[in-house]
Amino acid sequence: MKDEIRIIIADDHPIFRRGLRAVIEGDPALKVIDEADDGESTLEKIKLSRPDVAVLDVNMPGANGFEVVRRIQQQRLTVNVIFLTMHKDEDMFNAAMDLGIKGYVLKDSAVTEVVGAIKAVAAGKPFISPILSEFLLDRSTRATSLVEKTPGIKDLTPTERRILKMVADYKTSKEIADILCIHPRTVDNHRTNICQKLELRGSRSLLKFAQEHKSEL
Repeated sequence: MKDEIRIIIADDHPIFRRGLRAVIEGDPALKVIDEADDGESTLEKIKLSRPDVAVLDVNMPGANGFEVVRRIQQQRLTVNVIFLTMHKDEDMFNAAMDLGIKGYVLKDSAVTEVVGAIKAVAAGKPFISPILSEFLLDRSTRATSLVEKTPGIKDLTPTERRILKMVADYKTSKEIADILCIHPRTVDNHRTNICQKLELRGSRSLLKFAQEHKSEL
């Protein structure tokens, strides 16, 4: 099928994986092309098969879902990721959003939500389990509050905002430059501009601000 969505499922519980595969393949527009049971094999299969969507358990042996996504981003692999988790945990949710995850589904509701989640993220749209909407609302409220307290946030360019998020992850100017394919001095210039717009002073003020407001950026 020309427009079918190609999927990899990664979970270390074979019974859950088998059930999820059956649900997904019940839709003719979806095709599971591979499965994995740990983080390392997940990454290798994504590199080899180049799926459209990877449905990843957050807690996997070898490398967890977060580490797999970081390495996907470092290696510039093009794949939409959906996180599966058993935990209704706001900190974990915010960490996933900070990483740029587009799909976030609770395992308890995966049977009824995973097909919709796959189709949404494959189309470039976010999908969050409805039961977690309070987390999304809290995040939005905090982001609005940050703009009110720090008006300069609105003046940041998309590149500056992206750099600020990477600063929050303790990335150096060289690491950021490698990701953005620009010169480290250009990153330093962006950092200076960010500090000016946010009225930050001091050598560690940018890192401190980015860390304190990581989930609101």
